[in-house]
This record gives sequence, structure tokens and C-alpha cells, in this order.
Amino acid sequence: MNNAHAIILISSPDRPGLVAAVTDFINVNGGNIINLEQHVDKDQDTFFMRIEWDLTNFIIPREKISDYFQTMYANKYDMTFRLYFNDYTPRMAVFVSRMSHCLFDILARFTAGEWNVEIPLIVSNHEDMRWVADKFGIEYHVLKINKENKDETEAKQLALLKEKEIDFIVLARYMQILTDKFIESYPNKVINIHHSFLPAFVGAKPYHAAYERGVKIIGATSHYVTTELDAGPIIEQDITRITHRDSIENLVRKGQDLEKIVLSHAIEYHLNRRVLVYKNKTILFS
Repeated sequence: MNNAHAIILISSPDRPGLVAAVTDFINVNGGNIINLEQHVDKDQDTFFMRIEWDLTNFIIPREKISDYFQTMYANKYDMTFRLYFNDYTPRMAVFVSRMSHCLFDILARFTAGEWNVEIPLIVSNHEDMRWVADKFGIEYHVLKINKENKDETEAKQLALLKEKEIDFIVLARYMQILTDKFIESYPNKVINIHHSFLPAFVGAKPYHAAYERGVKIIGATSHYVTTELDAGPIIEQDITRITHRDSIENLVRKGQDLEKIVLSHAIEYHLNRRVLVYKNKTILFS
């Protein structure tokens, strides 16, 4: 890791002087700005910013930056903000059921050192993927869940996540609906992936249904999980075209390839603190 950087994601009502105010906070305190992006949503009359700066000569201690910024700028300009540091390594839990493609892709990228992240555990409702976890030397916890024990099992999951100090969760084709209580424990910190046939093709075999309908495009969507099923803020999407020559097997293979890529992009955006959630949409900074 190079010199430590601080990152602030900001949203506020739009008004003149916001960029100058934030950059002034950094400049007068000895910071060196590394990256700055800003956007104004004219429909919402809302200002968004991501700014990153080098802390080498910054005179405010890092543990006091949030308080200083809140008092001196956020209160004055009605800003909502989140502060992050690039030398902190987030801790990610992966939830999986029986499909391995997204799990393998995540663990391959993790092992290759593509991401600054730790994966202390994998949680599942089936034994099927234990051998994958063993192969990568990661704890694997099976907590079988059904309608009768859902609250009890989720309580165990949450206790386990707290014990392992988990920062965010990735649902790598985890085929269970999370309760509101679980989701509210990790707001905008649970990332899901699914095919983009919803709501047209629901059920266990969406690719078969899409094949029968003769669809020409398939895709994948990754989003933050909210209490409204599959309707959370979208982080990343992608598509690929298909033709009458594609078999059901080809559709499944192409769809799973998209799921892996889209999910990995969403995780990377999240890890690099480039996603700002506003209402039920996201601002993605490049």
C-alpha cells in the first residue's frame, strides 16, 4: 500500500461554491487531492462528489477528520457524507447455495490479489460448496434454513458476521430471501447478482423459459439488497445478444459468464468506494 488516502462521498442540495468549499477543507489542512469527481442531478437539484486525497501532510488526525468535516462543512451545506481510508482492508462474507460459478470467480480474483479484501468465511444453506472453501482455505459454515427456522437461523448468521467483523456481504447465487431485519443490519452492504429476465421469467428455470420465448438479449444485474425484493439500487449490469442458434445450454453458459463479470465489477466498485447510493439509485464514479 502506498501513502494512505482518505475518500469522502458526498451528497447535498445543489448550490454554488460546494466544490470550492470541499477542496478548501483539504487544501488548508495540508492535503494533496488525488482524484475529484462531481455530478449534479438537475431533476433532483442534488450535488454529488467523490474526492480522494493524500494524508501524508494532512494536519487533522484521521480519527478526527469526520468530526471536523461535519462541524465545519457538512452542517453548513446540509451535506450527507461517508469517509473511508484506502489502507483499511474490508472484510467480506460470501453467501452461496449450490451454484459455484460466481463463488469460483470471486475466490480466483481474491487469490490473485486483484482486490484489497479479506474473506473470513463463506456461509451456505447446503454442504455442496464446502470442498471449494476447503480448496481456498476459507471457513465454511452451513446453516440450513427453512420457513420454520428462518428467524433463528438468520440470528445465528448475524452473530457469526458480527464475530468475524464483517463489513459487507456478497450473495454469490444464494437462493434465499433475506428478512427485513437482516437487510437493515447491513444497509447498502449486501450485494446480490441475478439474471436480468426478471420480472418476465421467474422461477427455477428462467433460461429455459427465455429460450422458449425466443429472447434475443440476455443479461445480468448486480444491486444492493433492500427490503423490496430485487428492487434495490443497481450497481452494474451487462448484456449479450443471442440467436436462434443458441441452445439452452449456451444461454445458461453465457448468462453465468455475465453474472460472474457483473458481480465482480460491482464488488470492485464497492471496494474502491466508487458507489454513492441516493434514494433508490446509485451514482457510480469512474
